[in-house]
Amino acid sequence: MLQWVPVRIYLDHNATTPPAAEVVDRMAAALRDQFGNPSSVHHFGQTAKAALDEARSAVAALVGGDPSEIVFTSGGTESDNFAIRGVAEALEAGNRRHLIATSIEHEAVLNTFKALARRGWKTTLLPVDQSGIVAPDALREALTDDTALVSVMHANNEIGTIQPVAELARIAKSRGALFHTDAVQSAGKIAVDVKALGVDLLSLSAHKFYGPKGVGALWIRRGVRLQAPMTGGKQERSRRAGTENVAGIVGLGVAAQLARSKMAVEGDRLSALRDQLEEGVLARVMGTAINGARSPRVPNTTNISFDRIEAESLLIALDLAGVAVSTGSACSSGTLEPSHVLKAMGFPAHRTQNSIRFSLGAANTEADIDKVLEVLPGVVDKLRSLTRTVARV
Repeated sequence: MLQWVPVRIYLDHNATTPPAAEVVDRMAAALRDQFGNPSSVHHFGQTAKAALDEARSAVAALVGGDPSEIVFTSGGTESDNFAIRGVAEALEAGNRRHLIATSIEHEAVLNTFKALARRGWKTTLLPVDQSGIVAPDALREALTDDTALVSVMHANNEIGTIQPVAELARIAKSRGALFHTDAVQSAGKIAVDVKALGVDLLSLSAHKFYGPKGVGALWIRRGVRLQAPMTGGKQERSRRAGTENVAGIVGLGVAAQLARSKMAVEGDRLSALRDQLEEGVLARVMGTAINGARSPRVPNTTNISFDRIEAESLLIALDLAGVAVSTGSACSSGTLEPSHVLKAMGFPAHRTQNSIRFSLGAANTEADIDKVLEVLPGVVDKLRSLTRTVARV
């Protein structure tokens, strides 16, 4: 018997993106032909080192930095840890033992703050309102002469809002604090320039813009002192020990080049599709609302609340209908906890548990959006009717 399989529409690009064909091809060639250890002085090692240098230049160009300021890592989580722990450990013996972040940061930042708090560091989490954007005055009030580092994400992974990082960095540096931004959800999607932002450290991850999983980078402004996260060899200018993941780094470099060449046009296309999706959902499904400010946002992301439905049930029902979405951060999925981002924004408990993130990408088309808008109202109605039936029983 033939089994019907729905057309699959992928709308979870903030969790991960499919690697671009050019990335896969270049990585395969690197695995085959550039297998040498980049620390070796012979031909095979130097061929691998040249590949790393090319990728380093591409990543530096993506964020407006210098290649010497790029350190390759295993991804966004390591980059965030490296930035925060590296600064903390470098300054631990001094008087600055205060860290500031926002309440809507990724767990890689929030849990690192918790770990450092257990070691005696004072930490402050800045509040946000229902716009999802940090008020500069909140940072001014939180800063002290003891503040070592401020870490504020550039774009939020759940709602897509863009923080006023340049203004926040100016405020932090006026009090002598360093500034780190987690740009995992913005790098490769919108223009990111470390000099214009005025930051000291910036994290990014390859698999958020069509590169491979397991590789990322930390940009470190020249002159910023960090404690290396691992002891060992002198790789990455003695900033990260261990033999480099040549093929993965090559893939990151190709992804960075592709992002730079396509970013403006692709951003306009995705924002138009996202707006089409939002307007369609709000018009066709009663009891829906957009979470967070609609501008400024990264072009591919929307987070929508559906009254009288549990997000987990809606996610599963949509997947059965062939539409892949998310309830929020992929790093938190399966916890059954309400979104810490929506909770921090001050939404009531039911809204923190009835919201779905749609994050679009390169393969999505108008036909995909039309299909989602065709399927979604019926799925929502069915789930709400089930809820009413259970309530009556």
